[in-house]
Amino acid sequence: MAFRNTAETWGALARALHWAMALLILGLLALGFYMVELLGDAPDSMLLRLELTQIHKSFGVVAFVLAVVRMGWRWMNATPAVLGGSHLMALMAQMGHLALYACMIVLPVSGWLMASASPFNDPDAFFVVKNMVFGLFELPDPFPRGDEALTEFFGAVHFYAAMTLMVILTLHIAAALKHHFVDRDTVMRRMIRG
Repeated sequence: MAFRNTAETWGALARALHWAMALLILGLLALGFYMVELLGDAPDSMLLRLELTQIHKSFGVVAFVLAVVRMGWRWMNATPAVLGGSHLMALMAQMGHLALYACMIVLPVSGWLMASASPFNDPDAFFVVKNMVFGLFELPDPFPRGDEALTEFFGAVHFYAAMTLMVILTLHIAAALKHHFVDRDTVMRRMIRG
């Protein structure tokens, strides 16, 4: 089993990062949807929402670190050749991957900035929620006082980046399934077995 990528297939590290991030991102999207849409702002769910938000933030940091590692690894390694299709399809695949990477950076950064700007982060507030990562360390804070306008702005960026990511992921999965079941090429197998 090759550790590094080759011109023909993805290496073990690239595949491990791909599947770890796939599970992590799907989990974060599901948790975010649950916190915002299903729990809402009901007073009886506030404590649970705050606990889940800290978990969401912590795993968001993990997603960001893995995204940076993944992009660095991709930059330092060969990228397997695009199989089949036209130049337009190859360009669409490349643009889709760039959009995925952009979302993998924009989502955690906007989430961190939204939480940092939140009135819950104001040290003078009655109830302060620090940006902790698994309770081990606090993230740096570019906004030491709560700012409702910044919270709303970064919240909107976070929301629309999540919606964009869901669309891109759907297209990414559909393209992988098309390659596997319609084109019957090795695109999906290369990401599973190498």
